[in-house]
Amino acid sequence: MSERPPLLIVEDDPALLTQMSWAFEQYAPVSAGSREEALAQVRRHRPAVVTMDLGLPPEPDEPTEGLRLLQEILSAAPDTKVIVLTGQNDHAHALKAIALGAYDFYSKPFQSELLALMIERAFRLHDLQAENRRLQAKPSSGALGDLLTRDPQMLKVCSTIEKVAATNATVMLLGESGTGKEILARAVHGLSTRREGRFVAINCAAIPENLLESELFGYEKGAFTGAAKQTPGKIELAHRGTLFLDEIGDLPAALQAKILRFLQDRMLERLGGRQEIAVDVRVVCATHQDLRSMITQGRFREDLYYRLAEIVVSIPPLRSRSGDAALLAHAFVRQYALEHRRGSLTLLADAVAAIEAHAWPGNVRELQNCAKRAVIMAEGNVLRAADFGLAAPGAGDARTLRDVRDEAERDAVIRVLSRVNGNLSRAAELLGISRPTLYDLLNRFGLKEASR
Repeated sequence: MSERPPLLIVEDDPALLTQMSWAFEQYAPVSAGSREEALAQVRRHRPAVVTMDLGLPPEPDEPTEGLRLLQEILSAAPDTKVIVLTGQNDHAHALKAIALGAYDFYSKPFQSELLALMIERAFRLHDLQAENRRLQAKPSSGALGDLLTRDPQMLKVCSTIEKVAATNATVMLLGESGTGKEILARAVHGLSTRREGRFVAINCAAIPENLLESELFGYEKGAFTGAAKQTPGKIELAHRGTLFLDEIGDLPAALQAKILRFLQDRMLERLGGRQEIAVDVRVVCATHQDLRSMITQGRFREDLYYRLAEIVVSIPPLRSRSGDAALLAHAFVRQYALEHRRGSLTLLADAVAAIEAHAWPGNVRELQNCAKRAVIMAEGNVLRAADFGLAAPGAGDARTLRDVRDEAERDAVIRVLSRVNGNLSRAAELLGISRPTLYDLLNRFGLKEASR
């Protein structure tokens, strides 16, 4: 039985349940006669496919309990393929089930061969989707492999990085903290002809001003107290590679002049030295500050800005990257579940809705930390909004695509009716629909009285 995939059959008619169990013995049939039993079997067996009757006790003649069960199954196991069995005249209920996320429907009385074919297709689709997720979870070997996005703005940023990486231009990355500036800087290096050289990063805000110059330019033995040996700086170490100057906006004024001189001549002198050293290095810098405003205030050199800003790439914050918050959350959960040996974890609908609704002021770094905390602290194999430290959004926030479409259609009808003073023929013409279709919309949205 363990070698056969479980098939959950939800049916309150004992005779039909027995018949279906016999018909689908190529699987491992698991049965349930009520909503509570079905949910318990879903939690226990995690079936890839479920067949269920919409009419369940205590009201077997109504679809209420079945539709509720459908939503609960998909909330607990979103990848499950649910096949709804309906009566011959329950077409409307079947379509409602499809709208709620059911995989397919089949009208009773069932023919075992046809239903078996539908079940087989559902198992095959589930397996293909699982394989696709496994492939997506594998780390990419490309230079942009650490960056996960579907957002058009961010995809354009990636395209820009791929174009400029092949050149030797100095690149300035602008974006809020936590948006992935260092990942993109490493991508510039990894996609360039300098990829065999070193990628040397230094955070200009993290090192005290009196030490930053020696860190960048190096020093000779005896240049200052404690300089016991000759030490090359970060710039020199990046020879034939890439130097990443993070938080360039925090560079002290005295060092701004020295960096500008280096960028002009590509020559440096170590502290305490007299010999000029030629360095072949590509410079990438990043900041979350508004450098143009700092130039106006006299806090950043304009000539240095134009040396550094040969190519400027602006990185959008996570809150403006459509769909990326949920995409990254799933990826981080898989990563940390594997790292902490938590097995397979599923984000419930309220968690995904809360993640999409949150502003993420700390951007990807904040989301990453929340996902790690959720994986460590969660009980069971599901993650809720509270596990991420987020409040579940209200029911009004979790709108389906149908809700959005209905709202847009209703608003359009109201606007056009107002424009034509209730003339239905003219309204249908402006909306590009037939009068019967307009009548249907008026009935659906309760606007029939308003149109008179």
